Amino acid sequence: MRVLLTGATGFIGRRLYGRLVRREDIELTLLVRDKRKLSPIPPNVRVIEGDTFNIDALHKATSNIDVAYYLIHSMRAKNYDQLDKESAKNFLHSCISNRVEKIIYLGGLGEKDKSSLHLRSRIEVGEILSSREREIKTIWFRAGMIIGAGSASFEIVRHLTQKIPIMITPKWVRTKTQPISVNDVIDYLETAIWTNIEKNEVVDIGADLVSFEELIRLTAKIMGLRRLIIPVPLLSPRLSSYWLILFTPVPYSIAGELVEGLRYETTLKNSRAKELFPQINPTPIKDAIIKALDETIQSNIISRWCDSTTSLFCDISQKSMQLSESILTYETSKPLPSGLEEKVFKVIKSLGGDKGWYKFDFLWHIRGLIDKLFGGYGINRGRRDPDDLRVGDALDWWKVIDIIPNRRLLLYSQMKNPGEAWLEFLIEKNSLKLTAYFNPKGLLGILYWRLTQPFHYLVFNDLIKNIVREATNK
Repeated sequence: MRVLLTGATGFIGRRLYGRLVRREDIELTLLVRDKRKLSPIPPNVRVIEGDTFNIDALHKATSNIDVAYYLIHSMRAKNYDQLDKESAKNFLHSCISNRVEKIIYLGGLGEKDKSSLHLRSRIEVGEILSSREREIKTIWFRAGMIIGAGSASFEIVRHLTQKIPIMITPKWVRTKTQPISVNDVIDYLETAIWTNIEKNEVVDIGADLVSFEELIRLTAKIMGLRRLIIPVPLLSPRLSSYWLILFTPVPYSIAGELVEGLRYETTLKNSRAKELFPQINPTPIKDAIIKALDETIQSNIISRWCDSTTSLFCDISQKSMQLSESILTYETSKPLPSGLEEKVFKVIKSLGGDKGWYKFDFLWHIRGLIDKLFGGYGINRGRRDPDDLRVGDALDWWKVIDIIPNRRLLLYSQMKNPGEAWLEFLIEKNSLKLTAYFNPKGLLGILYWRLTQPFHYLVFNDLIKNIVREATNK
């Protein structure tokens, strides 16, 4: 079976890619914006770099394909609802032109006239992909909250449960939903390749009927914590979003959409999952939470909610690679004993997250809190794995944009500030060099850089000193 997978660097797509790439009965093609995010890629996988707005790349990707996955969403772009519709139309047209037999799409549960903009956009995409049934068939899966390590919704539940013993919550935390384990979602998507359909199918998938409040209580019980939840009618979605960003790694732009969606019930409206996929029994929510927590503890997070997006806020652009544009720099270096390069680089890759940033870690947290208040990620986004990094990974408010093993790590700042910033670790000629680059936006950007110079001296000199010390003592 010749299969095209889009969104292979995203939360669902990366996990599905891990399944499909191991199958000998599939010829797999990927359409990705940056193939480095998936390296190493097996030689039998065809990779097309581009997106659904690059018509030539899209046409090339959909050629000689039997089944095409559409796992794309533009949620973090300002006009994402319009981009979603344009993207879906491009994809549908290209699939029909190349005589693709079937599209498999994952959208969200909900009713179009009783849903948030985010959910309404997902429904509209499904309607577009299903609009030409005579020419191409579509299996449209609809899921609510996905329970899995790295999912945006589950990250909110986990962080709130861990950090807040007494929660004053909006009354809509009692709204009902039917979450589903991320592994079940992948099972449905994978099995759908070989599912014969005579017409378009809308397949609602989910497990137990619960509320957001019940999810928090169940998660707390599994974690051995006692939590008091007090729903009140005063917290609007906007206020709730500000409350969430202080305690979770999800930024305001995403938290706002998720909170808005929680006001509406997202429950199953059909039984097509049981009828078309009787071999799949949805995992009980308790078991799904246990598995997600185990993955988090064991650092086995395959993918995260911010692995791939279409906006600069959580992705890599060509502009972010152009360090030559940065006109302001701060540089410090420290000599390295011969043969210490590998150990030093291992320490560099472990920075941030729960480990922190050494002596002046509290300054990073203060700056992270300020960033949160302005709608950024702050520092509590953490990292996927405590020891390993790959291109595209989130690292607190940084994004990994280049790795050369035992030589270079380049991070791009996704912090809210008046300019663009990078942080580079470079090992060369028996020395470790740390360079901060800043491309200011006007006078405010230059003033910001000058005011932060004393902190650069304290933080970066301490950072590079402790990296070498830790590597020496290993």
